[in-house]
Amino acid sequence: MTRDFLNQTYDPANIAYYRDLIPTNPWAAAYQFTDGAGGTNRSYVTSSGLMVTNLNSQFAGLYGMVYNCTVRSEARPLGTLYNMNAAVEQDVQLAAIPVFQFAIFYAMDLEINPGPVMKITGKVHSNANLYTAPQTGLEYVDAVTAVGEIYLHRAPGDPTGGPRVDPVFDAEHVSHVSSLTLPVGTNNSPAAVHAILELPPFGENPLSLMGSQRLYNKADLVVFTTSSNVIVRAGNWDGFAAVLPDVPATTNMPARYSFITTNLSFTDQRENKTTFTTDLNVGALNAWMTNAGASLNALAQFQLSHRLNSIYVTDLRAAPGKFATVRVSNSRQLPPDGLTVASAQPLYVWGHFNAPDTTPGYTNTATTKPAALMGDAISVLSINWNDATSASALWQRPAANTTVNAAFLSGIVETTTANGGHYSGGVENYPRFLEDWSGKTFTYNGSMVVMFPSQYATSYWIGPGTYYNAPNRQWAFDRNFLDYRKLPPCTPLVRKLVRGTWNVVAAN
Repeated sequence: MTRDFLNQTYDPANIAYYRDLIPTNPWAAAYQFTDGAGGTNRSYVTSSGLMVTNLNSQFAGLYGMVYNCTVRSEARPLGTLYNMNAAVEQDVQLAAIPVFQFAIFYAMDLEINPGPVMKITGKVHSNANLYTAPQTGLEYVDAVTAVGEIYLHRAPGDPTGGPRVDPVFDAEHVSHVSSLTLPVGTNNSPAAVHAILELPPFGENPLSLMGSQRLYNKADLVVFTTSSNVIVRAGNWDGFAAVLPDVPATTNMPARYSFITTNLSFTDQRENKTTFTTDLNVGALNAWMTNAGASLNALAQFQLSHRLNSIYVTDLRAAPGKFATVRVSNSRQLPPDGLTVASAQPLYVWGHFNAPDTTPGYTNTATTKPAALMGDAISVLSINWNDATSASALWQRPAANTTVNAAFLSGIVETTTANGGHYSGGVENYPRFLEDWSGKTFTYNGSMVVMFPSQYATSYWIGPGTYYNAPNRQWAFDRNFLDYRKLPPCTPLVRKLVRGTWNVVAAN
């Protein structure tokens, strides 16, 4: 049942298949197995239909899209003088768990070593080890779990020194728990999972294990930027139908889309590269959805039961010394049903995002929309960002208070012993910064998910004073994500068999 569920082929209508399964030899030679209802060489198996419900075991406090199942086995030893029956039963949940229910989720080693005092207000999980050695103070308000160990020191290879104190755990913190992975095929290692952001290869079935996880196939709109033009299409839901440009051609410019700009460029001083940038203007997207894109928006409402709320962007341009990027701008107000922006390339968010209230440190997300940003790496550019000064000295790039309310899913550059050792930057530097944030506040409400090593934005983190100075971090888990109706569009689901306890039950 676990195998079929993880391979997305489980169907409760075929439950009879599992009832015909019993232990093989030598068990079958020594015992007569029954289902407790008169059927021999059978097991008792039931399964509910798919439902949204709370989870058991280590995932208490989370919900999932779940099949609730019961498995019971009854056995009588053969070749004895006595008619002895015994029965055991286990309840299990085959659960698809929205990953943004975690405040922090890492598919690999997770490091949290902040300088200033920090509080983490939601659940934390690592599919590997957790290294946590704060300099002045760190409080975990909710449960902390790791598949490996929870270490109260820095990771091997991390050359960063300085003082450390023990973190405070307000709830349980447990090592050696079960792993949670995306069902992307036979190899769901962190490096392989990067493929969920990539364009599918020619001929891949969108319903395959990998195809069904790709953001390209899940998005409502897809955007391609090439060296000669921009192409916008509806998503897989509408057969990737072409979307016509809404800005007519002129003498000097071909027809184009009002919400896409491709002639902007800036310098990323961490990567030491100049960008090609496909800029998604969300304010212009909102206007397009009620004008030129109104018919497509209405079709999405009819077929998907929601208006357009997700977009996949890829920039296919290339040149030596440059790298292609995607940027989201003018995005304080999102479309009515929220917005997820995904790309296989480095993703930048410029200015306030999904922020009806921009008060520094504001954690009330009652009026925000469901939103997520997913990319190879995620950089936050403040409302004060200026492309023209992006290559200038740090003091010429002063930041301003900025608020982002969205789930983040991206990669990181891992801690390594190579070249004298490099620190990943930890969770505290998971969102990248490229400005002088001294004395300014970055307010963030969301969920931080790391699924893979970055493939394009691969330069090591360097401490403050070089390409950035750190902001005051006013960060909180967005508790909206604990309501499945408020999850960001295209939220990835990790799959897991959640076992209940074995119970001895009366034999029939």
